[in-house]
Amino acid sequence: MKSYQTNTINNLHKISVAPMMDCTDKHFRMIIRKISSKALLYTEMIVAQSLVYTEKKERFLDFNSEEHPLSIQFGSDDPKMLKEAAKMAQDWGYDEINFNVGCPSPRVCSGNFGASLMKEPTKVAKCIESLKNNCSIPVTIKHRIGVDEEDSFNKLDSFVKEVANAGADRFTVHARKAILKGLNPKQNRTVPPLKYDVVQELKKNNPKLAIEINGGFTNIDQCIKALNDFDGVMIGRSAYNHPMRWSEIDKRIYGVDTASKKTSEIIFSLVPYIENHLKNEGKTWDICKHLINLVESIPKAKIWRNEISTRSIKKELSIDYLIKLTSELQKMGY
Repeated sequence: MKSYQTNTINNLHKISVAPMMDCTDKHFRMIIRKISSKALLYTEMIVAQSLVYTEKKERFLDFNSEEHPLSIQFGSDDPKMLKEAAKMAQDWGYDEINFNVGCPSPRVCSGNFGASLMKEPTKVAKCIESLKNNCSIPVTIKHRIGVDEEDSFNKLDSFVKEVANAGADRFTVHARKAILKGLNPKQNRTVPPLKYDVVQELKKNNPKLAIEINGGFTNIDQCIKALNDFDGVMIGRSAYNHPMRWSEIDKRIYGVDTASKKTSEIIFSLVPYIENHLKNEGKTWDICKHLINLVESIPKAKIWRNEISTRSIKKELSIDYLIKLTSELQKMGY
């Protein structure tokens, strides 16, 4: 196997928003980009075989130019499929490619990729090498600290070293192991205990590798503290469910002198995007199912969300009515 010199922390994004199935589509990414211009964003996981064989590749690959920096995440165990996927990702204009070795979904693992691949480090290394050989953008990997009973530190360290030798540019480590039998994907995000100390030891053992930590981060203060030990922090469900908690990422993490963003300002800034989506025969619910999470900890927030949700689902939400409701938020100072 060809040996690569892995990139270190020079090009690392300090904060990223995790790839999440049914969450991080291009509409959500446009919303979160209004909150942070700096955080690295990810697509939902794309099965490489599905991308290669479909005629409508734009369904998987299309994104908005405002979304940069943007990483595309692939799931596969086939280097040949990943070879083709890597070329497409680069040609389409993505900033990096991420390889999924962390998803515990039974459907994903039954295809022998996702978290189950941690049990086959040599196969993972061949997949990473195939991606590296067929693009010039960074290739990164997202994985767990272990799978089922294969959760010793030595196995984790050996896995990372073998994959690093194949050329992985960054390791995003979810600080929980995956339990493939007995827990569903949601339980796998909460039941296995977080073990930040294991990822700390991994970083100490591999100081030249770019290692980002993921799992359980719910506010910026936690991220700032974690950046003392790690090269980056990936936030997940908190960014999706409570996006306004992260409105000062650029200011506090990246030192960008920007005014605090208000909920109403973000929604108003998205109106042209929503209008364009409707002109292209899209539905308001495609965007509003994500948008409603912006409105929380505000008087009558639940009423606002219910109104938007109900009208969107029934295809009765007009842009004028959205502006009217948002203006009410603005009047209240939000």
